[in-house]
Amino acid sequence: MQYRRVIIPHPGGPEVLKVIEGPVPEPRQRQVGVRVLAAGVARADVMMRRGLYLGSAPSYPYTPGYDIVGIVDKLGANASKFKPGEMIAALIEVGGYAEYVCLSEDDLVPVPQGLDPAEVVCLVLNHITAYQMLHRVAEVKAGESVLFHAAASGVGTAQVQLGKLAGLTMYGTASSGKHALLKDLGAVPIDYRCEDFVKCIHELTSGGVNAVFDPVGGSHIWRSLRSLKKGGRLVAYGEMAITGPDKPRKTEVFLHHVLPRWLNYFPGGRKVGWYEVFEEKQDHPDWYHDDLGTLIDLLVQGKIIPIIAERIPLAEARRAHELLEASGVSGKIVLMCSG
Repeated sequence: MQYRRVIIPHPGGPEVLKVIEGPVPEPRQRQVGVRVLAAGVARADVMMRRGLYLGSAPSYPYTPGYDIVGIVDKLGANASKFKPGEMIAALIEVGGYAEYVCLSEDDLVPVPQGLDPAEVVCLVLNHITAYQMLHRVAEVKAGESVLFHAAASGVGTAQVQLGKLAGLTMYGTASSGKHALLKDLGAVPIDYRCEDFVKCIHELTSGGVNAVFDPVGGSHIWRSLRSLKKGGRLVAYGEMAITGPDKPRKTEVFLHHVLPRWLNYFPGGRKVGWYEVFEEKQDHPDWYHDDLGTLIDLLVQGKIIPIIAERIPLAEARRAHELLEASGVSGKIVLMCSG
């Protein structure tokens, strides 16, 4: 039996993505063979394709794909936590752009039958990142104010939905074409292209916000800090400033690496920390299972509705990357792999 998967044969533009076929792999010890229904498209996948990914990745060629939802198809030796036919979700870092994948059963989280796989896959990376930054790292409380950067992105829209449930006053940076969406979700939009978000925050609040979530990095972290009130928390979680299409300035790279540590010593009692979803998964596997389970429950109850930018067939992964790089979409792009 054959299956299809997308590979990155070498670094390059979206055109390097290639669909290949091969025999379906066999699950090994304590692994589960999964028929993938939906895979998320993440900015990290784009970084892998460009050869700019800052995390660990296999040698080329390999299959990208952080997050999947699928159906258990076959059990490896001594795998006993799931049964064939069960729906599961998993955060896997690589390998998701495929019709079939073999995973450790410890990475799988059960999903109730009947849920939309495309909506569930939005929870696996985007919503769990948003949830853990809000509740595990920043420990937000009802009535507090927050600033989300890239608020119309996949993670950003997840933050806004979860922030509304938490009773937060929310501000979000985005281009003007995405402001209507942010207003509908409950956030006050700020146009980062033509407005100074630091000035806007201080005009809209009394002394700044309680927490800022910054996926940009570099010198942008300093501006985010200036948006905080005394005792506020800044969570940095991305590298947009140093992984864009143009080679970053050396000073920008330097500031990206040192500011999250140095700024903790500045007066005002503000706290600055770095968040990375896979580090948290490794350090706190119980958080991963508990938090994803909580998010699935919220989806079942209709308390969150993931924003899906577009559902794209697996064979059109190139178009998915082109859309993401153009920054013209709101929410999550999902590859439909089989079903």
